[in-house]
Parts: sequence; structure tokens; C-alpha cells
Amino acid sequence: MVDVADKRETARVAVARASLRMKPATLRVIRRGNAPKGDVLGVARTAGILAAKRTPQLIPLCHPLRITGVDIAFRDDLRRGELTVEARVTTVDKTGVEMEALTAASVAALTVYDMIKAVERGVTIARVQLVEKAGGASGHWRRAAGARRRP
Repeated sequence: MVDVADKRETARVAVARASLRMKPATLRVIRRGNAPKGDVLGVARTAGILAAKRTPQLIPLCHPLRITGVDIAFRDDLRRGELTVEARVTTVDKTGVEMEALTAASVAALTVYDMIKAVERGVTIARVQLVEKAGGASGHWRRAAGARRRP
């Protein structure tokens, strides 16, 4: 584990995304909130928040951080059958929250899959990626817009 004792505490933020591809009919079930297991997005939001808070227990060399905020948002494109999960994690600490944001987006996406697998087993989780981070010595970084396009 990297020693961060000499680093200054600064405000830090990280944003990560994951995309799920599915049949438009499956996305309609999610939108209506009547999936067999219930409110897909509500449960996935809670799972993402819990995952961010437990990242050091899952990723061996992550420092435990004082997370000050976690926001999980969803955006869908019915025509393409795509649901995007976005996780935004904030802290005031000595190291960044990139892993917490990536973990939150991943677990929220996995939760969506778990909750709709009875409707469609062929859902694909793709493009789990950091899209932005700010704070600390390395400053602000943002993924180029073209890097977010569908492959």
C-alpha cells in the first residue's frame, strides 16, 4: 500500500460510468418499475452507494477514505436498448476516489443485471470507465468525448 501520510488533504471527485445493453422491452420493464424483483434502479442506486463505501474491503491496496458523497444516476436510450449508470464520488482526503467511483458504477450495473435476469439473460455490461477526476496533485482529468462512444 502506498504511504500517503505526507500528502495534503484536498477536495477530490471522481465520476465513472458503466453501460448495459439489452432489448428495448427489457428497458421498458425497468422504466415501469415492475421487474420481478421490484424497483431495479432504486436497488441498484443503493447497491452502488454501499459498494463505494466498501471499496477498500474489495480492492486490496485501496486506502479507506472519508467519503463525503456518492451519487448514482441513470440515463437510458430506449431505441438502442442502453442504460448508462453514472457514479460520482466525493471526498476530502489524501488520495483520490477513482476506485470508489468505478466500484460503485460496476456494482450498480451488476445489480441491474441481477434484478432483470429473469426478464433477459443476454444483458451485457460494457464500458466500465473513469470519465473524470479532480483534486490532488495531478489536478483535473477528463476522458475525451469520443472515447465514450459506443464501440
